[in-house]
Amino acid sequence: MTHPGPGVMPGLEPPTAPAAARSASADAGEDAAGPGAALQPQLDAFLAGHEDELIAFRRDLHMHPELGYAEHRTTRLIAERLRAAGLDPRVLPQGTGLFCDIGPAEGGTVALRADIDALPLQDEKAGAPYRSTVPGVAHACGHDVHTAMVLGAGLFLAQQAAAGLLPGRVRLLFQPAEETPGGALDVMAAGGIAGVDRAFALHCDPRIEVGQLGLRTGPITAACDKVYVKVTGPGGHTARPHLTADLVYALAKIVTELPSALSRRVDPRSSLSLVWGRISAGSVANAIPDDGIAEGTVRCLDDEAWHRAPEMMKALLQSVAAAYDVEASLEYVRGVPPTVNEAGSVQMFRDAATPVIGEEGVVPTPQSLGGEDFGWYLESIPGALARLGVRTPGSSGEYDLHRGDFDVDERCVAVGVRVLTGTALTALWEGGRPGDAEPVQGAALA
Repeated sequence: MTHPGPGVMPGLEPPTAPAAARSASADAGEDAAGPGAALQPQLDAFLAGHEDELIAFRRDLHMHPELGYAEHRTTRLIAERLRAAGLDPRVLPQGTGLFCDIGPAEGGTVALRADIDALPLQDEKAGAPYRSTVPGVAHACGHDVHTAMVLGAGLFLAQQAAAGLLPGRVRLLFQPAEETPGGALDVMAAGGIAGVDRAFALHCDPRIEVGQLGLRTGPITAACDKVYVKVTGPGGHTARPHLTADLVYALAKIVTELPSALSRRVDPRSSLSLVWGRISAGSVANAIPDDGIAEGTVRCLDDEAWHRAPEMMKALLQSVAAAYDVEASLEYVRGVPPTVNEAGSVQMFRDAATPVIGEEGVVPTPQSLGGEDFGWYLESIPGALARLGVRTPGSSGEYDLHRGDFDVDERCVAVGVRVLTGTALTALWEGGRPGDAEPVQGAALA
């Protein structure tokens, strides 16, 4: 799925801005082509001069991946490039990740987010010249691509701001530790979304082709938490279970009854799901053990059900344990909330993408029960996460994220820069602040 270098993909050439589109120096009037269309010639020129550089930047990150909270080199390279463009990036207190403002404080503020950490996987792309040089660490989720796209959008928007043409402020968020997770909370604690009206992010999707953008209103990714259950009892001989507590049987009941009972306590549309990944008890066949454990994950698409899940699970666990005379404790570890796309922000993505990839390039995308800590931002401010196609058209084979052979068609970088730039401008020129206008109708795509 690799591409030998930058270029313009047939059928993805940006359309010429219509004559009726406002000029870059004109007032922010309404325009059927959208605010980004008038800037297409400047964006074309920018990418003609910088697409090679952005792909080289992506490849450098791919060769030198860093795990969550260890992204020191990545942070330094991003900061150096932003400072070279006359910007003033702010590194987060823990030393990795940063955010950077572009444009005037007056007007609205829009955030563009990239995650910068890699995964603890071996890079299996034997033939790629930019294969990871770090054993056991790889950019197998596309975060290097996300970083290059947000950097490219930021550098172009900085040019517009320097010319006095940006109608508000764009904040670039280069977030650490998305895979850990926790990086989004660090960004928020450092004031990264203070004053932000909307936030947008793109995520690579190897299931759809380069030149396509997958959109969905409402939940697009799920909450993902970890649960640890420990069951204890007096132990005993398997010949006399009536004289003790049959801990293994009780643990089996907990493992089988909790998922079904939990799912019946909430609206089925919330997709609340408890799945066990590890169960352990005992060491010999003829002894009832005195402890056992079960570990699993809870996933959910509904924010309200997600907030209720720990207390519901604790009550159900105690009920089942009491029936079999064992003690049970629950450790519930919060992961990430569901990522719930706001309708108006999804429409802004669509309006920005259509001039770039055409109506046929904007496609519905299914909900995923995978976790994404962009959801933390959207608990506080409206916004949207979209799926960016990175698959080479016509390629065979099945590809997925979090695999050692993951790679992208690098033409996606320029597409992502165009979409992010157009979305930021659409939000600044036309979006206003949340609540200024009626909700956008017809934004749901799935």
